[in-house]
Amino acid sequence: MTKSLYQFIDTPSLLIDYDIMLTNLKFMQSKADKYKVKLRPHTKTHKMPELARLQMELGASGITVAKVGEAEVMAKNGINDIFIANEIVGRAKLKRLKELNETAEVSVGVDNFYQVDQLAEAFKNAKKPVSVLIELEVGENRSGAITDGQLTSLAKYIAGKEQVKLKGIFSHEGHTYKAKDSKECLRLARESQEKTLRAANLLRGLGMNMETVSIGATPSLMQAEIIEGITEIRPGTYIFMDAGRERPWMIILAVPPAFLLP
Repeated sequence: MTKSLYQFIDTPSLLIDYDIMLTNLKFMQSKADKYKVKLRPHTKTHKMPELARLQMELGASGITVAKVGEAEVMAKNGINDIFIANEIVGRAKLKRLKELNETAEVSVGVDNFYQVDQLAEAFKNAKKPVSVLIELEVGENRSGAITDGQLTSLAKYIAGKEQVKLKGIFSHEGHTYKAKDSKECLRLARESQEKTLRAANLLRGLGMNMETVSIGATPSLMQAEIIEGITEIRPGTYIFMDAGRERPWMIILAVPPAFLLP
């Protein structure tokens, strides 16, 4: 019997090939640099401040998280530019969000009036307002504004809240994970980007601030070009490519460094 080199490690444990991980990180940073967009990686894949700091050292402008708790951990470890790409509700969570916002630059996703009301109430006596990005539904059918009417109504509603500041718009083309091949992935990615940019321009036409136009999903960002007008990308899985086994067309784990240059 051949014994594993790692038999002394208890399970469950995460084993990382550092060189491959670094190649993946450099690939996505080089892509962001090529298209002159900010890279704000989603850290839900690894949830490790050490790796988040590495991503920022390589050029990331900040990070993305899924929960207030994840944001708190990252902030305690010196990472102070954080986007919570989720709709956070509930007084207890929003109280923590308010406290976090006092020591870090935090923004959060919104897609409904009820949540905006809760944010306005939680931040009414805050030292600074909370920054929000409206989520746009682009095909995943999970969350986000669906119609132009929903989008514009929500943006106008936010504009009426003194302590809630509209920073931009974001989308998540998570349905690209289910693409049958790279051709379909490219089509879905392009459609999602165009929908997001169109929505941003619609709100700009109403005089709304659209500082950030953010997209995200590893499969699409591995394959597609980034169209002009997008300002930020939020891939997550690319750091480990842990979903790559089922989608061989999106794996880049062993690509020679020469192919990773823009």
